[in-house]
Amino acid sequence: MNGARKGSHGAVLVQTPSRFGFGGASLPWLTLVLLLLSSLPAWAQSQQSADASATAAPEVLPGQPPELVGTISGSVVDRTGAFVPGAVVKLSRETRPLSPDVASDSDGQYAFVRITPGPFQIKIESPGFATQTSTGTLHSGEDLLLPPITLAIASPSTEVRVSMTPTEMAEAEIKDEERQRVLGVIPNFYVTYNPVAVPLHPRQKFELAWKATIDPVNFGLVGAIAGIQQAANSFSGYGQGAQGYAKRYGAGYADSVTGTFIGSAILPSLFKQDPRYFYKGTGTRRSRFFYAIANAFICKGDNGHWQANYSGILGSLAAGGLSNLYYPDSDRDVTITFENTLIGIGATAANNVLQEFVIRKFTHNAPTYTPAAPDPAAGTR
Repeated sequence: MNGARKGSHGAVLVQTPSRFGFGGASLPWLTLVLLLLSSLPAWAQSQQSADASATAAPEVLPGQPPELVGTISGSVVDRTGAFVPGAVVKLSRETRPLSPDVASDSDGQYAFVRITPGPFQIKIESPGFATQTSTGTLHSGEDLLLPPITLAIASPSTEVRVSMTPTEMAEAEIKDEERQRVLGVIPNFYVTYNPVAVPLHPRQKFELAWKATIDPVNFGLVGAIAGIQQAANSFSGYGQGAQGYAKRYGAGYADSVTGTFIGSAILPSLFKQDPRYFYKGTGTRRSRFFYAIANAFICKGDNGHWQANYSGILGSLAAGGLSNLYYPDSDRDVTITFENTLIGIGATAANNVLQEFVIRKFTHNAPTYTPAAPDPAAGTR
């Protein structure tokens, strides 16, 4: 069978010639090949390890020792020298972190290990303290102990942003105006010393009118005027005595209430006008005088523009018409109503002049505001 024979148990035996031939593979040949193949992985692995070692090893110049990693440690204290626990310590080099952040322990201590040599910066942050930084240089293999880093108390700085609605701002201005009193006694509610005062809400216009009519000084002034009228026997139809005084007092207070509410609350709310006098206080005396006179005929609207004072003029006319309901028959006349309206406009102009030049000096608790910038359109209004 060409080099093969059967044994006694039927197994095929391979005939191995004594010399290497091309007809078959001898056992020494196979053993050599297997040994070579088995040694290839081990040789490749050793070669890769050698290459990796050559790559990882730092280049060391002749006569220069290799650089070794080191440690940086220290402590954090406050101005009294007490340790500051929980402070966040950051280590960096050229804005690049060298190690994860650490926190100072209960004794204020911190440490960074296995740090490559070179310059470094330490930044320490702690609530209630100002941020502190420190710089230095770590040498090869050095265990660097830094001096204690002292944290200063953060300077108290509070940023307050006040954002008030126009209604809230107007309410604050009304509170200031309700404290304004001539000689500390006579109410001076209907003048604002803020040249850029925000417009009043209708509810605030009624609030101001109500405060003015129920002020105790108002009751006293009405009583004094009624006494003068009775002494001069004005409105003789009311008669004399207590009854005549009571009628004069009631008519005078009714005039005050109707004139204030109609001319300073109801109509200003309908026409969207501001019932207050806007104190000028700047410019020449001549310009201020004509400004005060003009404000008897014009007023500032809720839109911030000047316009005809419909509220004040029609308010005087309406209040005069209503007074015909309670004044004596001899004083009820349409002509008298219009005359009283003109007198009221003239009285308003005179009051404005006094407000501009005199009353401001005697008004207690008058707030001070920054003067408004000159209005280039003021001469065309």
